[in-house]
Amino acid sequence: MSLSSSIFRKLPVAGLIAATLGLAGCSQEKAEVKDIIRPVKVVEIAQAHDTRMLSYSGSVRARTESALAFRINGKITERLVDIGQHVVPGDVLARIDPSDYDLSVKSAQAALDAAERQVETVDLARKRAQQLFTKNFAPKSQLEQATLTYDQAVATRDSARSTLDQAKNQVGYTDLKADREGIVTSVNADVGQVVGSGTPVVTVAVDGEKEVLIAVPEMEIAEFKPGKPVQAGFWSDNTLALEGKVREVAGSADPQSRTFAVRVSLPNDPRVLLGMTANIEASAANEKQLVSIPLSALAQKDSQSIVWTVDRGADTVHARSIKVAEFAADGVRVAEGLKPGDVVVAAGTQFMTENLKVKLAGGVAQQSASADGDDASRLR
Repeated sequence: MSLSSSIFRKLPVAGLIAATLGLAGCSQEKAEVKDIIRPVKVVEIAQAHDTRMLSYSGSVRARTESALAFRINGKITERLVDIGQHVVPGDVLARIDPSDYDLSVKSAQAALDAAERQVETVDLARKRAQQLFTKNFAPKSQLEQATLTYDQAVATRDSARSTLDQAKNQVGYTDLKADREGIVTSVNADVGQVVGSGTPVVTVAVDGEKEVLIAVPEMEIAEFKPGKPVQAGFWSDNTLALEGKVREVAGSADPQSRTFAVRVSLPNDPRVLLGMTANIEASAANEKQLVSIPLSALAQKDSQSIVWTVDRGADTVHARSIKVAEFAADGVRVAEGLKPGDVVVAAGTQFMTENLKVKLAGGVAQQSASADGDDASRLR
């Protein structure tokens, strides 16, 4: 046998050895990949709270607001106040043209003067008839006629006097005056505008008790009853918090928004100003236990909503189907599939596979099972 033949016979054996070593290397790499432990961020579902917090925003306003209007018709010639100005009883807010009403006063005065002259005339006739009747120079019917004419003249004079008083009152009504102390919150008419009697011109927020007006949807209105204590916070000052009470609940919903107006009375505090934005918080009983999880914990598998739960004993993850109740600003509310004590992968769900070995990174935070938005989104 030649040397070259011996070499060619040994080549297949060497190739088999090389292939075997390559396969062994691949298997070892796969085994190393399979043994990788992935660190994950998780949250633990905590025990549900018995109550939840309802939060609504509203604006501070005066408990009493007066929409002041002229009692007569006319053209506005002056507006003497601006929005935000403080007024006291007797302050003139606006004026309308008094020319026509001044003429009415003059006309009524002239009518009264004429009526008084008429009374004087018929009084003389009555006295003359009385003298003639006393001396038996005139019948009693003539005296009665003179007396009746006098009474009619007196009634006409009294009517003219009342007409004059009314005309003078109307001249006084050309000045729109404040009747209570407060702050001007709106001006609805200005100089040059012709307004009718009763048309609102200036709105005054009466000094005194302040309140917050909020709009509550119909599914939560049952939680608000007059006298219910609430907490009031203010966007302008995070340190300002007041105890308030529900004062009034609207008996019907607004036809456009389908919400109910709820008025919350506040204690007197100089830091609370009209127009400030307030946040009203009220507690309500939990009718159903909803588990809240971060949005990043939600995944999809075969068109089903799932989460990845961690088996603490084996340090592995497992897919679990859940029923989503609603999406909220702070996460996802789950109606079925999770319970207090479950540990859920909070991020990186796209890298999870069944029975994947994991390591809890940074410990386990708790995710409240309450339906309350504030508690449900807080990681402790």
